[in-house]
Order: sequence, then C-alpha cells, then structure tokens
Amino acid sequence: MKHLKTILSVLVFTSFCTTSFAQELTVTSPDRNLVVKINVEQGKLFYNVTLGGNEMLERSLLGLRGKQMDLSSGLKLTDTKLRQIDQSYTEPKIKISTVRYQANELTCKFENTKKNKIEVVFRVSNNDIAFRYQIPQTGESANFQIEEELSGYKFPKQTTTFLTPQATPMIGWMKTKPSYEEEYNPDQAMGIPSKYGIGYTFPALFHLGDKGWVLLSETGVNSLYCASKLSEGSKDGNYKIAFPEVGENNGMGSANPTIPLPGNTPWRTITVGTTLKPITETTIPFDVVEPQYEASKHYTFGRSTWSWLLWQDASIQYDDQKTFIDLAASMGYEFALIDGGWEKNIGYTKIEELIRYATTKGVGICLWYNSNGLWNDAPQDPKSRMNTAAARKKEMAWMQRMGVKGIKVDFFGGDKQETMKLYEDILSDANVFGLTVIFHGCTLPRGWERMYPNYAGSEAVLASENLIFAQRANDMEAFNASLHPFIRNAVGAMEFGPVLLNKRHNKKNDGGTTRKTTETFQIATAVLFQSPIQNFGITPNNLNDLPSHLIDFMKNVPTTWDNTIFIDGYPGKYCVIARRHGEKWYIAAINAEGAEKNLTLTLPFLSSTNLTVYDDAADRSPQLKQIKVNKAKQVKLKLLPNGGAVMIGK
Repeated sequence: MKHLKTILSVLVFTSFCTTSFAQELTVTSPDRNLVVKINVEQGKLFYNVTLGGNEMLERSLLGLRGKQMDLSSGLKLTDTKLRQIDQSYTEPKIKISTVRYQANELTCKFENTKKNKIEVVFRVSNNDIAFRYQIPQTGESANFQIEEELSGYKFPKQTTTFLTPQATPMIGWMKTKPSYEEEYNPDQAMGIPSKYGIGYTFPALFHLGDKGWVLLSETGVNSLYCASKLSEGSKDGNYKIAFPEVGENNGMGSANPTIPLPGNTPWRTITVGTTLKPITETTIPFDVVEPQYEASKHYTFGRSTWSWLLWQDASIQYDDQKTFIDLAASMGYEFALIDGGWEKNIGYTKIEELIRYATTKGVGICLWYNSNGLWNDAPQDPKSRMNTAAARKKEMAWMQRMGVKGIKVDFFGGDKQETMKLYEDILSDANVFGLTVIFHGCTLPRGWERMYPNYAGSEAVLASENLIFAQRANDMEAFNASLHPFIRNAVGAMEFGPVLLNKRHNKKNDGGTTRKTTETFQIATAVLFQSPIQNFGITPNNLNDLPSHLIDFMKNVPTTWDNTIFIDGYPGKYCVIARRHGEKWYIAAINAEGAEKNLTLTLPFLSSTNLTVYDDAADRSPQLKQIKVNKAKQVKLKLLPNGGAVMIGK
C-alpha cells in the first residue's frame, strides 16, 4: 500500500507537468484528498482548495505589491518545479515529539512585464497547506519594501467564524496592547466588524458547516519580516493578510516589512479537516521551518511555582519567594518563577541568596524582566535590561554565573519587523548564556519551538491572571478553556498559568474573585493546555486543604508530550484530548456547557484495560476511582457543568 501511494503521488506530478503551461497548476497531498489549484487569469494569480471534492477555499488572490515592484499583476508563468518531501524531526517542546512530515511541493515561477520575478511555493501534506513567496534579485535593488500582501482566503457562504480581534496600539493597561489577549466570538457570521475595526489575530478558525473546518495561521516569522494578521472580513467571505498598525511600538519602526533580495515571506498555513481532529493535531507550524541556531546546552523543561499569580505584587519579597521555592521543592518541581518588581523589592544581593537557596533544594530560578520602557508605561522592574544588546548580554552573563535557568520577558509593543527582531535577539543571546525564554504580554509564537531551541512558550492568550482581576473571566473560564485546544494552542505553546486550586482567588483563599469550575476541571487543564514549561497556580495552602490525590496528580503530571490525539469536542462547548508521555496516556476532558454531558469515548490507542480516573462527584467534589475499558476500547464519562476529568492509563 505504501508503494502504491508513492506511485500515485508520482502520477499526480506527471499529470501536472503535462498541463502546467496551460496556466492551471495542481498539487495534491500525498493521500490525494487535499487539492490546491493555482490559476493565472489575465496576469493575476488565484488559488482554491478542495478536500475530498468539497471546496474549502474558493477562488482567492495571491501576490505582493511594493514600491519597487508590483508582483501581483501582469504576471506570466515561466517555469515550475515539483518535489516530494519526506523527512522526520524530533522536537520535545511540541504536542508530538517525533514527527514525520510528508508533502508534495510545487514551486511556480512568474515574471511581470518589467521582468521582475516572483516564485510561489505551495507545500501540501495530508490536511495541511503552507505557501510563501520567494523573490529573486533581478536588478540593482537588493531589498524589497512590501506595501501589500494580497494573499487571500475566500470562504463559502455558509461559513461561521471563531475569531479574536487585533487590538489597536497603545491601549489597555499602561499602553501595553496589542498583546493577543482579546475575547472570542464563537460561530459568528462572516462580515461582522471586529471589536477594534483593524482585523483579527492569528490563528483564525472557520467552520464550513457539513464540509468541515479550516484553521489559518502563519509560521517561520523571524527578524526578516513582521508578524501579520487577518484583515476585516467581508460578508461574502473574503479575508486577506494584513500588516501591523503604524502606531504599534509607540510609532517606532515601519509597519511594512522589508526583505533582502533574494528573500522570502513567512509561510501562510491552512489546516483543513472534515472534523476537528486535523485542527488539534496539526504540526504544520513546525514542519516547514528550520532551527535558526544550535542549542548551547541540553535544555530541560518542566513545572514551576509562581507566587505572583495568586499572591500578586505583595509576594515579590524575600520571604514569600523562599516559601514558593520550598513549595516547588515539596512538589518535586523543576523551577520557581520570581515575577516583576524583584529588583526594587528584593534587590540583586538578596536574589543571589534566593538562587543559592533554591539550588540547595534542587529548584531552578527563573526571573521576570520588562522588555523595555520605550513603548509602554508599565512600571515593573527590572527595566532596560532586555532591549539593548550591551545591557542584555551583561545581565545574561550575570544570570549564567548565578545559575539562573530561564527568563520571562513581558510587555512587548506590537508585531512590526522591529519587534520581531527584538524577540529573536533575546532568544539568540539567551541561548549563548544557556537560558530558556518565555514571552508574556506578547505576540503569537510562529514556529518558534523548532526555530529556537531555548524558546519555552508564549502567553498570547487571555490567560489565568484575568481570573484574579475580574469575575467575568471566572464566569467564562470553561468556555474559553474549551476554545484553546482548537485555536490558540493548536499552533504553538500556550503559557497560560493553569491549575488554580483556591476556591477564592487571593492569598488567604477567602476573598476576591470566585472560581466557578471544579478542582478536577483545574487539574485537567494541566494536560489540556500544552506548554513545555507550566507555571502552575498552586499555592502552599493547597497542600493541606485539598484531597491528597489532587496534590499527588500535580506532583507527577508531565509538561512534555510524545503524542496528542483529539478524541471529541466542539469549541466553546467541551473538549476531550489525549496526550502521551512515555508509555502513559493522559486523557483530559472539560465541559463548558450548562448541562451535564455524558460521553462514550473510544480509545483504541490504549493497550491496558485499566484506567485511573479523576472526576467530579455529584456534589462537585473531586474523586478518584479505577475503571475498566471494555473490549471495544470504550469508556463512559460523565462531565458536570464547568467540570472535568482526567483518565490515566497505558
């Protein structure tokens, strides 16, 4: 059968070659189910996408336009190149640790009337498409400022959307937006204006009714391009790539990217499925990128305590940090995160004492930093340590001497190419000094797990801190959590800060906002939300005021995964996902709806008939039990409203 599939792929290529100069080009997935057709019509480029014969994207534009060149009109096909890709790679920080990527790649070369050239590259794998533009140098100009990317996505009329708006620059707390922390509108009709009127952040999920689902995003963004977004959509289903706003980064830097020639744009990714399974399991953000540098050491990842989440700013002092180092040690966690304000409230001398103390406990320290001070008014220190090369390297050299394991850098200013360079510079310098990096108040990661070996996650989501700030976040917690595996967390590590086991969100567990989800729901998010470093929201009192089986679970839950399988769910309603670490499977389920949900789950990947189950009793208290998997590899699961479950087996 494998040999037959190879023959069929070659036949697709042969058929293409005989018709390529008819100005309609076709490339298919290895299983021939996903088909991309590229058309040249009156000098303009278009493409469309079908899956199993159903049109998932209708006739959509391609092309680039800039000051020096218009590479969107007057084009004619000059050449094509076809190749098959079959490669494997290992990346422990993503949802599947070892990936085999098989795709058919088509490169189409075009030329305009002025002899300027553009190459459009499409890679089509089973359920995934990635495309980008490559621009050769054809004259004296060695760079190309791009004014507009015409890449479009035309959806059928029955499509509904799951989108989150891009925020306008310099709004929000201390002018820290955009930070990818807006709310989603589920199953919304196309053409409804976004909250801020400037489009939507990636990733973007679309439901095509009975036809299936499409997830749009981008990957491979580094210092050579800006991060992009999705434009406002029209009622007839047209969306396109849009660049950052001029006011981002406090107005500094160009909103439009400039690339060296020869050069290329990032990859635009399209994941297509008749069900949500390909959406949640996709690895396309990592399949088409390459590591940007070698790791300076073997990086380790894992669990961390984080005092600031529940104890807030007042906890950034010596004694409280020592308490959370002790908590990390008692839980067997690898790290403790010391958040913003430590320079003023603790100081470098006492921080060094804490680092040495943590070392005696087998706990690594991670330190928070403000990204700058130039593009927001956020007061937290340390400031002006990360935004210039000299200061950054000096600070990182000190951290390396002291044995600091990683940094969390916060409050970035937007998506311009200038900001992408800052992200890359921080990552690259941190690697020299052996530091892992988490970004907060930031953009979406775009293939960075594979591109940067010391990258360990990004927030870029309405994360757990909002549960402390506002009751609405608690009221909506289950709804939001049931979205993330299908959208935000489908394309990159999501540093959410999950598992808040206090019923009331304050230090003493007696005031502030009120958690609406069950304790079992909370531990399920440790599996549901994927990030190689998890800054958990547990606090010292949890060790005494919660059942021991919950604490034991949190002592043993992993943060890296060898496989991920979608089981069941619908964004905004419920979600069941299985992740494997070594030989052990963790199956996490949550219910965001107002009614009890009874599910029959088929789990063919299990080899054992025994499952350990963490779920909710009728009174919503957490319980632990053992169940058997039947001969059909099925189990029945009951989920309470705002409740959850975790099943563990082999």
